[in-house]
Amino acid sequence: MIRNIAPLRDFLHRESASGILILIASFLGLTVANSPLGDGYRSALAVDFRLGIDELYINLTLLKTINYILMTIFFFVVGLEIKRELTSGHLASFKKAIMPFVAALGGMAVPALIYLLIAGDIEPNGWGVPVATDIALAVGLLALVGTNAVASLRSFLLALAVIDDIGAILIIALVYSTGVEISWVLATFFMVFWIFAFKKMGAERIWIYILLGVTLWYCMYKSGVHPTLAGVVMGLMTPNQPKKDSGLMDSEDGSVSVIEFLESKLHPWSSFVIVPIFAFANTGVEISSSSISAAIESPIAWGIFFGLVVGKPIGVSLSSYLAGKAKLGEFPESARNIDVLATGSAAGIGFTVAIFIANLAFDSPAIQQLAVFSVIVASVVSGLISYTTFKLLGRKTNS
Repeated sequence: MIRNIAPLRDFLHRESASGILILIASFLGLTVANSPLGDGYRSALAVDFRLGIDELYINLTLLKTINYILMTIFFFVVGLEIKRELTSGHLASFKKAIMPFVAALGGMAVPALIYLLIAGDIEPNGWGVPVATDIALAVGLLALVGTNAVASLRSFLLALAVIDDIGAILIIALVYSTGVEISWVLATFFMVFWIFAFKKMGAERIWIYILLGVTLWYCMYKSGVHPTLAGVVMGLMTPNQPKKDSGLMDSEDGSVSVIEFLESKLHPWSSFVIVPIFAFANTGVEISSSSISAAIESPIAWGIFFGLVVGKPIGVSLSSYLAGKAKLGEFPESARNIDVLATGSAAGIGFTVAIFIANLAFDSPAIQQLAVFSVIVASVVSGLISYTTFKLLGRKTNS
């Protein structure tokens, strides 16, 4: 039986629904961590074990399993969406890509600069935290405001968030991969070569690529490069060509590519299982008078907060305005400056990737907890500002 799919529509709907689960999972994580079950919650995440055989083993905890292994699948789906957008989506042509590209650059540069101005003398390594955008929550917010946001803003935000993801991936790879082992880096490149070679030979057996992907993940883990990037590499190397006997049909063009097939299978798992588990495991920070006081007194917390709440909307809207004036690209259709500013606030919902980077940027568990708390608060405030702006000042449409 052939099932119809609409890749872009389905992606946006899943991301919107995933946003609700992320909020629920985060609330549960915070609640459990600050309840009598808190010690058990933290102890369970810290349970360690050995995975592998003979000398080919790695030491993991339950939290690392979530952040290193499950999140590799998340980043694989991110890689697939980036590849689809670059080859056949909103970023497939210069004309389509230039405006969200410029907006994303501004939305990354300004938050990083604000953080460095506030906390650069104390913990300069944290500048990457307020750079990230959570696609699920940002897209979910635009779905929530409904007709108060013109339709063009949804595709603009999606393209911006995808470029933002590319930036976050590069930051993780280039800034937060430490203690690199050259021999294992060479082994990583060797594995990438073999993946490319099997593609060229026309190998289609999925188990071959699973084996190659697992080996690539292991090489990256041993090299010091964050292993979740193996998922991105595999996603970007997935061919955007028709999938034979997929059992699916694209309702828009009739042809389902390998990328669209894999997204249809894995994206629900990523959105509805993996990311909520990540949120539950990583948002369990202590909320007490002492932790709130520590955040209020910390330049790191304020750097992250103002980076997301102020830096994102200013960076996105200002760079979009200047690009429009310079005629570098097309402003989102029927959108006004205030609409783009509100969209920039939606992009200030950093959450999943921002929390992920926070755990890489800081060595101290106490500062990690502080940073996660700041990301949560800043994301809530950014979301409220965006929602209120759209509802009060947004242009009512029939879309």
